[in-house]
Amino acid sequence: MNKKPFLLKTTLFILLFIIIGLPFIPLVLSSLSFGWQWPHILPESFSFRAWEYVLFGSSGTWQAVWMSLLIAFTVTAVNILLAIPAAIALVRHQLRAKWLWEAILFAPIVIPPFVAVMGIHLTFLRLGLTETIWGVVLAHISPTLPYVVRAIIISYSTLSVDWENQARMLGAGPVSRFYYVVLPHLLPGIAAGASLSVLISLSQYLITFIIGSGQVVTLPILLFPFISGGDPAVASAYSLLFAGIAIVTLTVMDTALKKYYQNKKTAIEKG
Repeated sequence: MNKKPFLLKTTLFILLFIIIGLPFIPLVLSSLSFGWQWPHILPESFSFRAWEYVLFGSSGTWQAVWMSLLIAFTVTAVNILLAIPAAIALVRHQLRAKWLWEAILFAPIVIPPFVAVMGIHLTFLRLGLTETIWGVVLAHISPTLPYVVRAIIISYSTLSVDWENQARMLGAGPVSRFYYVVLPHLLPGIAAGASLSVLISLSQYLITFIIGSGQVVTLPILLFPFISGGDPAVASAYSLLFAGIAIVTLTVMDTALKKYYQNKKTAIEKG
């Protein structure tokens, strides 16, 4: 038996664990500490006070988690519906001033969020969308949509137009061609874009705070006050909870998309 691949995999796993897992160790210690101060390497005493407050207290954590996930998944669904036709238009059609359309779509990546959110806030004040969930959802589309569009563009660019033409020659209509030819090819890009959209939406603080005006409470809204001068133990507990929710959410999304892709592939092969 060749031990080199096994040793290589083990070494890579250890390095990956150190790179990803090491930053969480201070957070875990801080969340369980009671008065951990410099220059002590380890906490002098331990307590579950922070976790009791976060998980079982009157902090409103679970309502904020539910609100964060509701907004993130709603934003992602809207982004996918907008990004697919946008990607098709940019890849398949010869648009006039194509560079301008791309610049408009990808501008939120470059423009500082504070600049954009102030203009959005003034507009939403006139429309009565501030302090509402739908206002926050619409505001979250600005920083998340460019990533979904870019991911789907990359997938669509690798799809040969001959595949669609062959389906057309075999009698497939526009809907059938999209469902059986285009959509399976776009799924990797949709999965990548959706993952980024969920993560970015979950982590939005400034946009949620300004548009929601404190009435739409998400996990970052609860987290940031403790980071900026509150209780470090509670801040660490919230940070770990946030990371855990993000990891679980992405894992569930990845599993669901893989199952959907496998089922669609099986249905196409049988049909």
